[in-house]
Amino acid sequence: MPHVYDTLHQACAALGTRLFTVTVQDLKLGVARRAYTSHPVEYPVSGTKPLTRDGWYDFCITGQQTFVANTTPEFAKYFFDHALITSLGLGSCINIPLIEGGEVLGTVNLLAEEHHFTPAKLAAYEGLVTQHHAALATEMAKG
Repeated sequence: MPHVYDTLHQACAALGTRLFTVTVQDLKLGVARRAYTSHPVEYPVSGTKPLTRDGWYDFCITGQQTFVANTTPEFAKYFFDHALITSLGLGSCINIPLIEGGEVLGTVNLLAEEHHFTPAKLAAYEGLVTQHHAALATEMAKG
């Protein structure tokens, strides 16, 4: 059986996602780790980075809501790597939190060209994450 991250990546790519990553959160340690990437050169799976308590964190992690930015200025204030993102021809992103037991285990991060994430596409992507919720939660719980 294909790995849940691979399966979800392929389903999201079919809807137009051009960059796909999964980040696992360790809220107790205050760090995040990239667990999967479609672009291992630009976004390798390695190490951890501190979770920055900013507007994105308040919305996506504390608020447990999908973060949507359909233009670079909307995400540039939160993502230190915004220049790399735009150099890849990407101008919009969503971060879908995966919630289990009232806690965010991690986020599914999707990027595409500017204005990609219409309400209909957003609903489709969130539906895919919901469809794979159990397998994603199991995998993210591994750390």
